[in-house]
Amino acid sequence: MVYFCTLGPKQSWSCINWAPAYHLILEGILILWIIRLLFSKTYKLQETYKLTEKEKEDLIEEWQPEPLVPPVSKDQPFLNYDIVTGPPSHKITINGKECINFASFNFLGLLDNERVKHKALASLKKYGVGTCGPRGFYGTFDVHLELESRLAKFMKTEEAIIYSYGFATIASAIPAYSKRGDIVFVDEAACFSIQKGLQASRSFIKYFKHNDMEDLERLLMEQEQEDQKNPRKARVTRRFIVVEGLYINTADVCPLPELVKLKYKYKVRIFLEESMSFGVLGEHGRGVTEHFGVNIDDIDLISANMENAVASIGGFCCGRSFVIDHQRLSGQGYCFSASLPPMLAAAAIEALNIMEEDPGIFTVLREKCRLVYEELQGIPGLKLRGEQFAPALHLQLERSFGSRDTDLKMLRSIVDYCLLVLPNPNLFLPIPSQSCSCCLSRPVLFTPFTTYTKLKALLH
Repeated sequence: MVYFCTLGPKQSWSCINWAPAYHLILEGILILWIIRLLFSKTYKLQETYKLTEKEKEDLIEEWQPEPLVPPVSKDQPFLNYDIVTGPPSHKITINGKECINFASFNFLGLLDNERVKHKALASLKKYGVGTCGPRGFYGTFDVHLELESRLAKFMKTEEAIIYSYGFATIASAIPAYSKRGDIVFVDEAACFSIQKGLQASRSFIKYFKHNDMEDLERLLMEQEQEDQKNPRKARVTRRFIVVEGLYINTADVCPLPELVKLKYKYKVRIFLEESMSFGVLGEHGRGVTEHFGVNIDDIDLISANMENAVASIGGFCCGRSFVIDHQRLSGQGYCFSASLPPMLAAAAIEALNIMEEDPGIFTVLREKCRLVYEELQGIPGLKLRGEQFAPALHLQLERSFGSRDTDLKMLRSIVDYCLLVLPNPNLFLPIPSQSCSCCLSRPVLFTPFTTYTKLKALLH
């Protein structure tokens, strides 16, 4: 309540009398509180107590640091490796026992190819073992440039760039283009290397359901509506779709034709990771673009590793020249890692020669994949997941045993049974493929050395 008084000085006291008593008391308390705050200290110095040397030593002896990591049991299956001796070809020696190799990504059988080994050996004698330098600092050899040229020619793109580590390829490519504030639409079943690349990009990530184009379009429509509300921000925000050609976590192929339609409809860029489909899908092994007959120029960036079908090490990206050249300055795995050893680059070039000279190997691979797929159908207690033409399939438990640890122990027991309990080679089926993998998983990749006969004997 406010009172206005227009009387003279002699009548001002009567104006004050008109104010309520509680109002005057409250104002007086506030004035006193302000005066106290102005002249009082804001804090009091605490008295310090100096410890004696003995007290300091006692405190140091009593202090127990927390462990850097939680304790891990020695029985942890991931800490107990199955030891491989000899080349991991279609037959492999595991823990001293010869087995049929159903756990290799050596899809085309080039790992033990004599031509590839001869070229690698000749390069070893010429260049030595490694490079001891990144590409930008005396680590670029003529064989690197030749491999990049051959990859670009094989994939029918303008340019290609190679990395010395397959995992780092897509993990470096994504943050080279997508930055903070950009938006990435990614399949929820994306592999771990894609996930690490997304983390490094610090972009805004939107996951859509696995291979669900309706869910992806829903997210794209929502983003389009948000962009209309803030067109200034939308003009500087880049949008990407990141998918795999053939998913390593599910053995499913991506619906690339539908993705291309969404790309042009909503004006986004597509990054395609083809580590599992390069050298596998398509008439000439060029991957999922050739498999669906999609123009490769519709894809903004293609990446793949050379550690599967090519049977070497490292990875590559290919696309238009202005896109690839940007990675030579911004791809962390390219700029800061020692370049690919020349002998491995020479081996990859020879593998490409074989793939170009004999495209029939891809037909043979697809037939072997079909045979494995058919033989793995109907195993009691297990569920097969993946495409019929996928070179790496997933066998999952039909039902859980109550916990993830119990499920993993069950899967491990199958592997141990196959490795140790069945020594009679007559129990093995005739080898359906020397280059197709059989991956037993729930729900992540788990690689057994097993065959249909053994699984049926254990789970029946």
